[in-house]
Amino acid sequence: MPVVQKATRITLSDFRSPQMRAFHMAWFAFFVCFFAWFGIAPLMPVVREELQLTPAQVGTTIIASVAVTILARLLVGRLCDRFGPRRTYAGLLILGSLPVMGIGLADSYETFLLFRLAIGMIGAAFVTTQYHTTLMFAPNIVGTANATTAGWGNLGGGVTQMIMPLVFSGFLALGFSEAASWRLAMFLAGMIVMLTGVAYYFLTQDTPEGNFEDLPKHPRLSSKGSFRLAARDFRVWALFALYAACFGIELTINNIAALYFTDYFKLDLKTAGTVASLFGLMNIFARTLGGVLGDAFGARWGLKGRVHWLFLSLLGEGLALMLFSQMQTLGLAITTLVLFSLFVQMSEGATFAVVPFVNRKALGSVTGIVGAGGNVGAVAAGFLFQGALAWNQALWLLGLIVTGLAFLAFTVRFSQADEAALHVARHREPAVLS
Repeated sequence: MPVVQKATRITLSDFRSPQMRAFHMAWFAFFVCFFAWFGIAPLMPVVREELQLTPAQVGTTIIASVAVTILARLLVGRLCDRFGPRRTYAGLLILGSLPVMGIGLADSYETFLLFRLAIGMIGAAFVTTQYHTTLMFAPNIVGTANATTAGWGNLGGGVTQMIMPLVFSGFLALGFSEAASWRLAMFLAGMIVMLTGVAYYFLTQDTPEGNFEDLPKHPRLSSKGSFRLAARDFRVWALFALYAACFGIELTINNIAALYFTDYFKLDLKTAGTVASLFGLMNIFARTLGGVLGDAFGARWGLKGRVHWLFLSLLGEGLALMLFSQMQTLGLAITTLVLFSLFVQMSEGATFAVVPFVNRKALGSVTGIVGAGGNVGAVAAGFLFQGALAWNQALWLLGLIVTGLAFLAFTVRFSQADEAALHVARHREPAVLS
């Protein structure tokens, strides 16, 4: 029986090969998770009024929504190394759907905060998404594959800003109260997450060759020491901080955008949600573009080229965020929001065009640590939105911080041996997709 190798190209019309089935299921599962994770964000004006939340309490719920994901991403990385992405992803989706549906039971600030905290576990889906595509795609295309699955998944954060107010309005039209309508909208999102978890288990496999449990000699079956191996590498922590500066900012904007446009530009719920959705909708191509350019820089200048592209994209992000924060008219605010979104998501794609080459022996742990960095960044940024600063001032400060952190990219260095190993790997993976 011939060994099936990693795919060297992405063929979107292919739903039969194990590589492309994993690709399509990974991005869709992450899309559903992102949709549910931030499904409550565009409904917050209604929730804030019903539960009588103060600005500080709103800020705390924003922090809570991304805090538990830090630990979840670290854990899920190790679970992927041990059990494989198929079983890990399915379990995460099914378990994570429960608090998404359960938030409808919240009747006070405390219970709402608890469910908001628990929902954050589904954000760990990112680690499994990146892990699975890294196992399925060869070095020449892995940056693009990682960026595309993550970017199309992140797209859920934009779509939910637009769709959830419509779902809410649909329940209102059916005669339900506002209090019941936002709860029913979240219950529906949770059911979709659960069903996706079941589908992931039956429709995917861990590697091109098969599932981990069927490959007893597969080198990734043991996670013993993988976290320690990853944690000893300074480059992992540099990428942790750099991902905090891009994905952490995206999470923050997903949480505050609708409220920002409601409060600063006096937009109604539907309009604010539609405008806020533009930020997330850029994921349809922007994160992929970051990965494609990362692969292109890598093909031209090696691993150093990938790192230099990461620096450039982060620098552009920081400058664009500072510009957006100063806009006082709606048209200019929307234009600069789109520009800022482009650089944020290209930076994320650029980061994970580097990650697969840092330490192949601890792939899950490296992915988990770097992925957790995004949520650490979101938690840290969340403290700026608890009322001490005007939100536009907080955004300007975040832009300044991102600009400074961009220079940390130059500390991510690779040896000549790393470059040589990559060159050998490029010539070992034959194309199996057309």
